[in-house]
Amino acid sequence: MDFNGKVVVVTGAGSGIGAVCASEFASRNAAVAMVDRKPPADSNAASSARQPREDVEYFQADISSRREVERLIPEIVRRFGGIDVLVNNAGIQRYGSVTTISEEQWDEVMDANLKSAFLMSKFAIPEMIRRGGGAIVITGSVQSVTAQRNSAHYVVSKHGLLGLARSIALDYGSQNIRANCVMPGAIDTPMLRWAASLDSDPERVLAACDRLHIRGKMGQPEEVARVIAFLASDLASFITGAAIPVDGGLLTPTGGMLSQEAGTGGAKV
Repeated sequence: MDFNGKVVVVTGAGSGIGAVCASEFASRNAAVAMVDRKPPADSNAASSARQPREDVEYFQADISSRREVERLIPEIVRRFGGIDVLVNNAGIQRYGSVTTISEEQWDEVMDANLKSAFLMSKFAIPEMIRRGGGAIVITGSVQSVTAQRNSAHYVVSKHGLLGLARSIALDYGSQNIRANCVMPGAIDTPMLRWAASLDSDPERVLAACDRLHIRGKMGQPEEVARVIAFLASDLASFITGAAIPVDGGLLTPTGGMLSQEAGTGGAKV
């Protein structure tokens, strides 16, 4: 998993999984373009990712805007010479049902989560083809194949990301482009802790997030980043169009882990 000579673009790189992905790829000798809508001064990610290597650059852009992406991709290509790997990781979490959210709230989530991945792929894929091929990894969620209450726009956007990965894999496979979707469970990121803070008892929410998983604890961003790096590497050359759970077994038990504590299947082993 050595990315020497490869150019990796990571979106949502200002914090959480994206920031750790940038560091992971940099530590494996990639040139890394870190993309986030936050300015560099608001992110510690750029300086931490630069520690292993100097060929890491932070690009501020709103990638839900076609105009911004049309400006960004050529800028990255001028700086690094091309693009080999795209990690579509940018995303936000919001809550509401189809009757409680506004059209503006729907558009906000769709733009940040789904449209941004479409636009980045649209303009990065031709650059990958010029280099002889490449890999796209999209950060979906366990909610790419399941649903959580009161999260309609988030769930739909994550389902859409899995469909986007599969469509890219099918449409561009003959041009040596692979595309896969990772589906994290509850990962201890600033976004998850923000979501927990909306509750009157955040610690109760965090404890519940731990209990969702077979091993009894949330995942760490590094555990997702390593899978993303693998899928982007030549070691995964025969994997494309796949949905890869990185969920600590969250999707495994019937009815979820809480259903295993009592009732059918609830006996202690």
